[in-house]
Amino acid sequence: MATLVEPHGAKELKPLLLTGAALEAEKKRARTLKRVAISSREVGDLIMMGIGGFTPLEGFMTHADWLGVCDGMRMTNGLFWPIPITLSTDKNTAGTLAVGESIALYDPENDDIVATMSITEKYTIDKAHEAMQVYKTKDIEHPGVKMLMDQGEVNLAGPVKVLSQGDFPEKYGDQFLTPQQTRDMFQEKNWSVVAAFQTRNPMHRSHEYLAKIAVEICDGVLIHSLLGKLKPGDIPAEVRAKTIEVLIDKYFVKNTVVQAGYPLDMRYAGPREALLHALFRQNYGCSHLIVGRDHAGVGDYYGPFDAHHIFDQIPPDALKTKPLKID
Repeated sequence: MATLVEPHGAKELKPLLLTGAALEAEKKRARTLKRVAISSREVGDLIMMGIGGFTPLEGFMTHADWLGVCDGMRMTNGLFWPIPITLSTDKNTAGTLAVGESIALYDPENDDIVATMSITEKYTIDKAHEAMQVYKTKDIEHPGVKMLMDQGEVNLAGPVKVLSQGDFPEKYGDQFLTPQQTRDMFQEKNWSVVAAFQTRNPMHRSHEYLAKIAVEICDGVLIHSLLGKLKPGDIPAEVRAKTIEVLIDKYFVKNTVVQAGYPLDMRYAGPREALLHALFRQNYGCSHLIVGRDHAGVGDYYGPFDAHHIFDQIPPDALKTKPLKID
């Protein structure tokens, strides 16, 4: 049996998605709670917590955790985390909520209660500070900065119980795999050294070459596509999946490459997002992350190899999943 890397900060995955009788009971309770509308990004973050992709997080970050992650990529408990995972709402809504209260987190786009949360803290943040620390710019033209500036004025912290995977399983079928499912697949294939290839667009020739280099030195490659929201001009996930499927079928050596998808929205945070990509790929069972040119970048906000350099600037014990730096 292949031995895979341990999940981040834990001996085993910690999915927060309820099942069975507990799920039905919490769904019933959720219908009695105040609803707070959440954004597409927050839906993706919740689903990642639900399926164990954000192991070992138990909910949305406190002010102290937010600041620690912004300034030093560490939560107050010492856990390495490169990008704040926060939930926000407007001042009026926040004013109707009390610390200690349970709320239903509602996705208005899909008419779905995704989770419940017990509020432990309400706080405001300096958005410009987060923008500079995480995105290295305050330019509103940067899609990640725009997302940050558009979010509500008040953040809510607290543990969550996840009730839904949204429409991802229905929409993407076998392509939408949980961390437990990818781990089971790697063990079935007897892969222990697995490289993840991050993509939000169809693979071009250089991407194919990166994957082929990884195949040479690993047991296999997981082409791991983002299924959440993108900026205008990026290629839809359904189209991307079909193009990659053809490559796997007709181009790569059989049984060396597999495809899956994950539910996050793209943040376009460049080097910091490269670290987040490595962190949650560790939860999916990948020992390595392919990091090419301008990983998770947009425009000319980052140098072409800033995402390479940032892996040299974090403590060696921060992540078990290591970068395959390829220029």
